Amino acid sequence: MKIALTGKGGVGKTTISASLSRYFADQGYNVLTVDADPDANLGLALGMTEEMIASIVPISEMRDLVEERTAAETGSFGSMFRMNPEVADIPERYAKEFNGVKLLTMGTVDTGGSGCVCPEHVLLKMLMSHLVLYQKDVVIMDMEAGIEHLGRGTAGAVDAFIVVVEPGVRSIQTFHKVKSMAMDIGVKQVYVIGNKIRNDGDIAFLTEKIGADNIIGFMNYRDAISESDRNNQSPYDDPVMKEDIAVLGKKILAIVEEKKK
Repeated sequence: MKIALTGKGGVGKTTISASLSRYFADQGYNVLTVDADPDANLGLALGMTEEMIASIVPISEMRDLVEERTAAETGSFGSMFRMNPEVADIPERYAKEFNGVKLLTMGTVDTGGSGCVCPEHVLLKMLMSHLVLYQKDVVIMDMEAGIEHLGRGTAGAVDAFIVVVEPGVRSIQTFHKVKSMAMDIGVKQVYVIGNKIRNDGDIAFLTEKIGADNIIGFMNYRDAISESDRNNQSPYDDPVMKEDIAVLGKKILAIVEEKKK
């Protein structure tokens, strides 16, 4: 099963990505979670310490690796380099395991020029394709906020997109854009998790605007989740959160398996 979580900034997609990853690991799955957000903080949501996070080097910053696999110097423009580098061994060699989840941090490429093609970008693109197409069991990708990654086709071979939304017009607008663009890259399954729900009115609002058939479930707003962030703890360690995530996880498994038949 390969899913990518997305949504506008601040909706809680990293919290849910981390919690789903821990849930599937608890169920005995081999879980690889990919932090594909340039503002990488998935490790903290998994429960890693700040020291552990500091020890992780994003793939995009591994200069020797990039140069070895693409046969070009990092940051180079106009030079010849390998467009299909070998990446099959990277997850096992460079993913960091914690709480039963293997975390791979992609990083970003800060290079001037719109639409540039450079060795770092080529390696990341091939790596994302490998993870999505060939990695067994459960792959959960925590995408960057917004819809830019869809324009790049970064996660075009996932089983499903899950858009995390909150009760608001802007969040719903992001869902509709994701659904439209996902179809363009061949992803037909796009679902919603409603987050930060405070009352029945929020549920009714999202159901009306999105449609019940598109919604996997809802997560209530709870101060304990914000407190876990302040205390540098994984939200999944909260007993209520763990129960709520289990409900969502079972639904996701059922949906994906049904669609594969």
